[in-house]
Amino acid sequence: MGVLEEWRKIKYTETFEQELRGLSRRRLADPLCKVEDLEGILKALYINNGADWGGRGDVQDIILAATIAAYEHFIAEWKRGKSHTIL
Repeated sequence: MGVLEEWRKIKYTETFEQELRGLSRRRLADPLCKVEDLEGILKALYINNGADWGGRGDVQDIILAATIAAYEHFIAEWKRGKSHTIL
């Protein structure tokens, strides 16, 4: 794996884990937070992802992809009855 691919993988993983921690904290701290709220945010992230006309850049593309993946993962786990306690 080249240096270019390595920094991308590191940034993706870092962002994915950071988002999971944030979502976990939100779920624990906000009793009004519902899975539907997170699905609404995910929908907005999908729209944002599709709205790029080539000007976002590699770093922002990686961050957005990792953020979307984290939301998808967290929501799926929540619906399966599994809780995240990543702090």
